Amino acid sequence: MEKFIQMFRKAASSGYGKQALIEEFKREMDRRIRKRLMEVECSLKSINQWYKRVIRLDRNYRESRK
Repeated sequence: MEKFIQMFRKAASSGYGKQALIEEFKREMDRRIRKRLMEVECSLKSINQWYKRVIRLDRNYRESRK
């Protein structure tokens, strides 16, 4: 997941607006993580908040599978 975010950050420098960048990020992320994010109250305003939340969810998911 962190590699995905690194790649997305590089691609995102192409001039997306704030909301468009968030929407594209949501479309491209792993389905299971997107589903988890959408099931909880989501008041994330910036793309960096999205990055941090996705990394945390991904880590939690991987730990729970061990």
